[in-house]
Amino acid sequence: MRIRIVDAFTDRPFAGNPAGVLLLDSFPDDGWLQNVAREVNHAETAFAHRLPDADEADWALRWFTPTTEVALCGHATLATAHVLHTTGAHEGPVRFATRSGVLRAAPHEDGSVTLDFPTAPLTHVEIPDGVAEALGAQPRTAVDTGPGVGDLVLELADEKTVLGLTPDLRALARHSRRGIIATARAEDPSRGYDFVSRCFFPNVGIDEDPVTGSAHTALAPYWSERLGRPDLTGLQASPRSGRVRTELRGDRTLLTGHAVTVIEGELLA
Repeated sequence: MRIRIVDAFTDRPFAGNPAGVLLLDSFPDDGWLQNVAREVNHAETAFAHRLPDADEADWALRWFTPTTEVALCGHATLATAHVLHTTGAHEGPVRFATRSGVLRAAPHEDGSVTLDFPTAPLTHVEIPDGVAEALGAQPRTAVDTGPGVGDLVLELADEKTVLGLTPDLRALARHSRRGIIATARAEDPSRGYDFVSRCFFPNVGIDEDPVTGSAHTALAPYWSERLGRPDLTGLQASPRSGRVRTELRGDRTLLTGHAVTVIEGELLA
């Protein structure tokens, strides 16, 4: 079967967030899926197969990190939609049946794809004891993102502080179900982004995720409320870096980005 590595939330190779993508006839056993994801060894590997009854969804989609299956993944969904459209496996908007419900992806003429995801329910919480020491910076606020995302959003003083983080990942893992999203307002919005973030997910085997679509379902409502606008652009400032355009629509968040296929090969196992 064909296996592809796709860089998501970028329009150039070797940037954004790489994901493995496999289009299957059906889902094999979970052990095989996990072994493939471990072999690919990217933040997520997406597995999809066409559904015979397309009343509610067109394709079934699952995501695995090298260590576990996850309930929601934005960049691997974008990568899968990119593969479907560039290979001709699916034309036009596509509906994915997932553990997080039906997710929609719509391609555009410029090559970008817009994902329609559920907006994360945000709850302001007390800053946990020890999280500042684990992160290496004092948060201004802490926000829980609910069970679907499973992260703790920490707003920091400024963009420079976010960029300079060198957290204690083992200590950080104690403070959330999936991970920590560190964020701040953009220092200079004329650079083309409104807020900056970095995402640390040691609980699912990912020290720092390059670009995280699911995190932006929480960052979009957080910063839209703070900045007073539904349409924003976020820069995830990992070493690979990538940008996510967000549009808040109540209980849904639209995430738009590009993707680039960088490797295509044959899986023999």
